Amino acid sequence: MTSQTGKTSKIDYGLVLTLMLMCLVSIISIYSAQKSGQLDQNFVIKQVVWYVVGVCIIAVTIHFDSDQLKRLSWYLYGFGIFLLTFLIIAPESIAHVTKGQKSWFTVPFMGTFQPSEVMKVFLILALARTVVDHHDKFIIKTLKTDFWLLVKLGLVTLLPLALIMQQPDLGTSLVVISILLGVIFVSGITWKLLLPIFGGGSFIAGIVLYFAIWMPEILEKYLHVKPYQFDRINSWLDPYKYKSNEGYQLINSLLAIGSGQTFGKQFSLTEVDIPERQTDFIFSMIGESFGFIGASVVVSLFFMLIYHITKASLETKNEFYSYICAGVIAMITFHVFENIGMTIGLLPITGIPLPFISYGGSSLMGNMFAIGLIFSIRYHYKKYMFGGEK
Repeated sequence: MTSQTGKTSKIDYGLVLTLMLMCLVSIISIYSAQKSGQLDQNFVIKQVVWYVVGVCIIAVTIHFDSDQLKRLSWYLYGFGIFLLTFLIIAPESIAHVTKGQKSWFTVPFMGTFQPSEVMKVFLILALARTVVDHHDKFIIKTLKTDFWLLVKLGLVTLLPLALIMQQPDLGTSLVVISILLGVIFVSGITWKLLLPIFGGGSFIAGIVLYFAIWMPEILEKYLHVKPYQFDRINSWLDPYKYKSNEGYQLINSLLAIGSGQTFGKQFSLTEVDIPERQTDFIFSMIGESFGFIGASVVVSLFFMLIYHITKASLETKNEFYSYICAGVIAMITFHVFENIGMTIGLLPITGIPLPFISYGGSSLMGNMFAIGLIFSIRYHYKKYMFGGEK
């Protein structure tokens, strides 16, 4: 946004408006879930508090320019690794186990905190720093230097990925992989390397999926995959066969979205029982209460969000910021694609929230931190308008 004097606004007001609309949708949706009588806590007040905390996080993050963020990136990455490592060894009094997962710290007066949510943003900073440092060191690109960059990015991602898988948290692990892929695709690595590597990776993934469906005992024996993870795949492929347990959520999610039809039911009138309707399955509740129109509005808001992040990436002359944008886009896009996909039966249920809409303090803080990095681009834009400074 440029004023008549030619000065560029330090705040992206289009992004501000998008976040305000998402906050409004989140509060209305959670309120509707509460009015259904299935929730025994006031999640609306809690979500408002977390949004206020998130705005404070943005207000702090926005004042850090790219040089400061680069200097902090490895410290933040190390801090995130420390939190994930401590989570594994921490006693259950401060790191409780929920549904077989040890993914949260218990924080007095705050509830729970999931370190993997902020680790995703720390990882984005570390990957961006890795690419920038590599390009500064190797001015002339060769197949060898590109391969070395690919190895570096893989090693940086491997440690947090292994710690998150240890919890175990498959959904967040997939988000971490998507962040890695997003940064790789814009890092300048030649397709002569990427095509065979990702082609081979896709082939291996197809084989693993085949074994998961037809010969799960092999994966249990050699990869130590948990039986409940196979149940998620089986209930996704045939939910009505498992309608009394694993398929219950998916069946009711489809019923809720379908029953909303075009305009939805009366506000706060929800008739279908959906567990975790305020978190992972909030899109199902939106489809039931506000119909196709309401669901389309939510999807449109995410398109607006991605548009503003992409615009910020194209406007900046700073390479470090561009890689941050790529990581944030990959993170949010995968979250949205997986969350909505699992509620309508296109993808298996993995238990990841809908960004900015689902209730959850850790998720919201992590996402607001990521958006704070995007706001920082415009805030420090004047530094990079007329030159290639980094």
